[in-house]
Amino acid sequence: MPALRPFAAAVALALTVTGCGASVESTATDASQPVTLTNCGRTVTYDKAPERVVTNDVGITELMFALGLEDRMAGFAMPDDKGDLTGVPWKDGYDKVKWLSKDQLTKENVLDARADLVFAGWNYGFREDGGFTPEALDKLGIPSYILTESCRNGRTDSSRGIMPPLEALYTDLANLGVLFGVERRAAKLIADFRRQTAEVRAKIPAGAERPGVFLYDSGQDQPFTSGRFAAPDQIISEAGGVNVMHDVRDSWTTVGWESVVARDPDVIVICDYGDVSARRKRDFLLSYAPLRNVSAVKNRRVFVLDYVDLVESPRNPSAVARLGAYLRTVGR
Repeated sequence: MPALRPFAAAVALALTVTGCGASVESTATDASQPVTLTNCGRTVTYDKAPERVVTNDVGITELMFALGLEDRMAGFAMPDDKGDLTGVPWKDGYDKVKWLSKDQLTKENVLDARADLVFAGWNYGFREDGGFTPEALDKLGIPSYILTESCRNGRTDSSRGIMPPLEALYTDLANLGVLFGVERRAAKLIADFRRQTAEVRAKIPAGAERPGVFLYDSGQDQPFTSGRFAAPDQIISEAGGVNVMHDVRDSWTTVGWESVVARDPDVIVICDYGDVSARRKRDFLLSYAPLRNVSAVKNRRVFVLDYVDLVESPRNPSAVARLGAYLRTVGR
């Protein structure tokens, strides 16, 4: 997905357990000792628990906040069109941590922040153009951690995703828990998130045919959407639907409108962010002639979720619950 997106109003469901400002736990992990993790299929050793982390994008930043690690952060980067921050689940974190850039991270602002870890992802800050890569940071003596949803999988130069999306979320929470010595908090979050999604899954009518769902991010000539490795795929599945692009072995990617028409989704989910409002996206979809015979368009079944709901973030379980409630109203 593009590196930086705005986020919208906060949601309370699935976030009550995450708390803010928690102190680092007293655990068996010694913060002064090296920690070895597996990240994107590679073994990485960190000399000690970082104390000046810099993050890129809202979902990544909120993973840190959900673990109570704002005191370990030197700053974050994301655009400034965020809407009203007073209602976000981790307002204290946003108030406490410095907003380094209203664009995206660069070597310069990372160095200025005296960062000892950059937590970003491919297309969520890390990029070949401009040379902002883990390898380039390593040459500057700055370690990095790559968002698991964004891990490159080697199928093409740019395809991403190595595991089911919610497993990517749990993997990152567990890894960060070990790295920062907050394993118990990470384990509680993971258990609560698994429980919340299981509760939604249990409400799926037994034996019912699942509605097909198309995730629309953006684009008029060609739609930008979610393959099987981006968060929407498993959000849709856990909510009781089927991502009609599940066979696309990538995360966020472009497809053709003809493939959307051929798969005839029952529901379209709009990713709400950016300069084009969800209302304008909806108007486009409902008036776009090639889609006129698609079931979702004929029945005007369009549901909106925020960007932060649909990238790897601690808000994913809430998105599952809200989409699940909507899909249960959809008859086949």
